[in-house]
Amino acid sequence: MAVLNVAVLISGRGSNMQSLVRASREPGYPAKIACVISNDPAAKGLEWAKKEGIPTAVVNHKDFGADKRAFEEALDAEIKKQGAQLVCLAGFMRLLTPWFVDVWRDRLINIHPSLLPAFTGLHVHQKAIDYGARFSGCTVHFVRAEMDHGPIIAQAAVPVMADDTDITLSARILEQEHLLYPRCVRWIAEGRVNIHSEKCFILGESGPEPTINPAVR
Repeated sequence: MAVLNVAVLISGRGSNMQSLVRASREPGYPAKIACVISNDPAAKGLEWAKKEGIPTAVVNHKDFGADKRAFEEALDAEIKKQGAQLVCLAGFMRLLTPWFVDVWRDRLINIHPSLLPAFTGLHVHQKAIDYGARFSGCTVHFVRAEMDHGPIIAQAAVPVMADDTDITLSARILEQEHLLYPRCVRWIAEGRVNIHSEKCFILGESGPEPTINPAVR
């Protein structure tokens, strides 16, 4: 089976990027991190990736002013230059336009720290606590033009404790993000993920992949 080349887009420390890199080095893992790209030259994750021997690049959105299309065209060119076939957003803090999403349709995925469609946008952990949610978690999904929308590949759930703060809940969910994202990339690389009527089906399952128990890798 051919190895899938993956570009990871970050804006900060890139902890999910790190989990993808580590997974890609496991024997038999069917994907390779071809490059790590950031819109912020000061992103901490770039330094980590360089130390790990991963090709890195910066496409600074500030260099393009208000011209989002020019920024995204440069970003698209860099991704293609690195030979990537799948793009993973991992804390990439730029809203992508419909143009970019359409160029990479069904080859662009994101991880969001809530059980979508609940709690989109920012500050999701505090939103879950304020709402009184009993469970929260994370979602890996294909990206669509509307923010935090798109076919859901898989989710992992965690309990929301009575004494949780946004910090403690975030940490509990992040542990599951680091397990879930590499698993979903594996499924895509293995050709097991199909989209029908904007729902994901995993080969070997009778329906959409169920929520993943946090205790199961």
